[in-house]
Amino acid sequence: MMGWISGKNVLVTGASSGIGKHFAKALCARGATVIAAARRMSALEELAAEASGPGRILSLALDVTDVAGIDAAVAEAERQAGPLDVLVNNAGIAPVRRALETSVDEFDAMFATNVRGSFFVAQAVARRMVAAGRQGRIVNTASVAGMVVMPQLTAYGMTKAAVIHMTRCLAVEWARQGISVNAICPGYVETELNADFLASEAGQKVIASLPRRRAATVADLEALLLMLVDGDAARCISGAAIPVDDAYSLM
Repeated sequence: MMGWISGKNVLVTGASSGIGKHFAKALCARGATVIAAARRMSALEELAAEASGPGRILSLALDVTDVAGIDAAVAEAERQAGPLDVLVNNAGIAPVRRALETSVDEFDAMFATNVRGSFFVAQAVARRMVAAGRQGRIVNTASVAGMVVMPQLTAYGMTKAAVIHMTRCLAVEWARQGISVNAICPGYVETELNADFLASEAGQKVIASLPRRRAATVADLEALLLMLVDGDAARCISGAAIPVDDAYSLM
């Protein structure tokens, strides 16, 4: 089922840490040429050195909040690797704040990264796919915070609700061009960015409130990603926003 990704060119944004970093490694391990994009080039170089498998990882400087630079960055990705087959639209930020404590700057930064950046990266990639007559796959990283209320994530949840709606709209608009668009919606996932919090007393209270009393790992998201980027396995899946949350969103 996963053989389709071997030899394909995949752009992964937000690849310097967390979910994006793991996705880049997983795709490389299955033979893809991964263009790992983020602001921190030093972290991307470390990622390239750590990765193993029949594929390869190339580094690309990309700040998704710089809309004027997105098209040039996508063009550079294609110059390095060739035409893109898959976009993993993963760049995002998630400050944990109560609504009354959220500043204008934090609010604007979340929307600039999570919503505006995701839209214009998808637009830039899809334009090239359509112009070349190439079918493709776009997978957006959303969140169950865009589906249900999660504590201290009001503004973040608003951005991810927008990403989910964007996913559905783009899936319909680009269906005739052969571009599938889906979203992965994680619940609580342990990464290097939140490991200390989840190990703390407050974090343990959060975990104890979950249906299975555990946080997911980045590896728990891998199988869904691989299915959604596969040309055969997800042939008829588009416009889906799929929770990976141990039933948290059903509580």
